[in-house]
Amino acid sequence: MSLTADDVNKIAHLARLGIDKQDIDSYAKDLSGMLDLMTRMGGLDTAGVEPMAHPLDQVQRLRKDVVTEADQRGHFQAIAPQVEDGLYLVPKVIE
Repeated sequence: MSLTADDVNKIAHLARLGIDKQDIDSYAKDLSGMLDLMTRMGGLDTAGVEPMAHPLDQVQRLRKDVVTEADQRGHFQAIAPQVEDGLYLVPKVIE
């Protein structure tokens, strides 16, 4: 797919991007190349390819799930204007 200068101007307008006039041809060439690549990739047979969560075979480092702070709910609710059954009560804002 080949984009014209008018296509690039329309895309820039819709995206609310300001581009210089001298760069329009370069943008048209680059965007056309990207669209051609996507078209070629769409035509590939990927029936036997497993989906990947990450391009590198790595596991995510996770921290241990341990409590690091004491329960201070009573302390914080003691200074709240209204509390009921451990919940903060707030004024109704929607009629």
